[in-house]
Amino acid sequence: MNPSTDTRGIVLFAHGSRDPRWAEPIEAVAARMRALDVHARVVCAYLDLMPPDLPTAVQHLLAEGACSIRVWPMFLGAGRHAREDLPRLVAALRAQHPGLRIELEPAIAEHPDVLEAMARTALSPASR
Repeated sequence: MNPSTDTRGIVLFAHGSRDPRWAEPIEAVAARMRALDVHARVVCAYLDLMPPDLPTAVQHLLAEGACSIRVWPMFLGAGRHAREDLPRLVAALRAQHPGLRIELEPAIAEHPDVLEAMARTALSPASR
């Protein structure tokens, strides 16, 4: 990725928890993404109980120069949050930032590569 031409930001969106350790796997995915691509603009955002929320994460990416944003719901399935709450939040952000392209992806676990990785992991010998 070329930092002078790619101005896409990525938000990993998850539910959130009162337990700060709950966010560690999501933050680890973001850190791994940054390690794979040093130019990647990746932030995490949470629906409830922990910061940052989605509007704050989008503002952060805009401050870093993002011109478009992909939102990845870090959910195992398309429950109410993925079907109703998140699209409503994204619609509000689109209205607030009419020149900003915001793409909303399906729940991450519905992606074929993620399904494959989960199946292989569940079939592998216990690691702990």
